[in-house]
Amino acid sequence: MDTPKNIFTYSHIVTADEIDTLNHVNNVVYVQWIQDISTKHWSDLTKNNPDLNFVWVVTRHEIDYKGQALLGDLLTFKTWVGATTGVTSVRHIEILKDGVLLVKAKTVWCMLHADTLKPARITEKILKVLQA
Repeated sequence: MDTPKNIFTYSHIVTADEIDTLNHVNNVVYVQWIQDISTKHWSDLTKNNPDLNFVWVVTRHEIDYKGQALLGDLLTFKTWVGATTGVTSVRHIEILKDGVLLVKAKTVWCMLHADTLKPARITEKILKVLQA
């Protein structure tokens, strides 16, 4: 795995609408959380670069479920950017409860021009933003 350079972190308390019939967080919710933290991190990285006219789409999710989250659990989300080449960038995500890893994920994102929605080559400028 890539060595984390800039780890983006936030916390979340599990709500009733995130619980399934087995009384734990549903796997679909984890996918949504992975999307959410990725979007939050990109927004944080680009807050001082409003001229970046790009959007990202997922081309692959790889998720390992190692534990369960339950109603009311306080979770810590961590993400960082890994290998970035061509039009794609790998993002790593960890979801922890009390320091214990519940979910480990790797998502491949493809960068698109916001206007045309066509793949965009990741430039040095974007790479510097991702590695900030």
